[in-house]
Amino acid sequence: MTESAASTNVLDGRRCIVGVTGGIAAYKAAYLVSRLAQSGAQVTVCMTDAATKFVAPLTFQSLSGRPVYTSAWEHIEAHDPQHISLATSADIAVVAPASMDFLAKLAMGMADDVVSLVLSAVDRAKTPVLLAPAMNSVMWSQPATQRNISQLQTDGFKMIGPDDGWQACRAVGPGRMSEPQVIFERVVEMIGANSR
Repeated sequence: MTESAASTNVLDGRRCIVGVTGGIAAYKAAYLVSRLAQSGAQVTVCMTDAATKFVAPLTFQSLSGRPVYTSAWEHIEAHDPQHISLATSADIAVVAPASMDFLAKLAMGMADDVVSLVLSAVDRAKTPVLLAPAMNSVMWSQPATQRNISQLQTDGFKMIGPDDGWQACRAVGPGRMSEPQVIFERVVEMIGANSR
């Protein structure tokens, strides 16, 4: 069985939430959403307001074939509290990119945008949440960021990256979001492990 066929079998019919936060790496999330959808996953994208400044929600709607959530106040699929129904029905949630600001909010338990609101209702004992940090290397090295990462790991969030490399600010160093294919492979691995 090829890697692609194995991925399709594992992800077929699985419900994936992809959270996109504000940062230039948001464009890479389009590849991730496309790859998940092509592998048979039902992908629902949630975007912070800042993320919509980098990539239009229509891009993700086209790639996923599903409505995109950009506000906690819009009920686009039902009249129930959708952050609850999305969270409880998901098999996995991924935030790519996860900005410095977003990681800080998540570590503090804040839920003032649709991505953090949905994640606040995810039972991480049943549904894994994978965070893919992306930020400038100086932002990544800040003590506050490292404290927040440590707290999030203690709270049960999983991390992937960041990698070293060239950044949009013309710096080179840690903080570059892991490549979408690598994130996709980790999702397949985590879904497979959760199915056993």
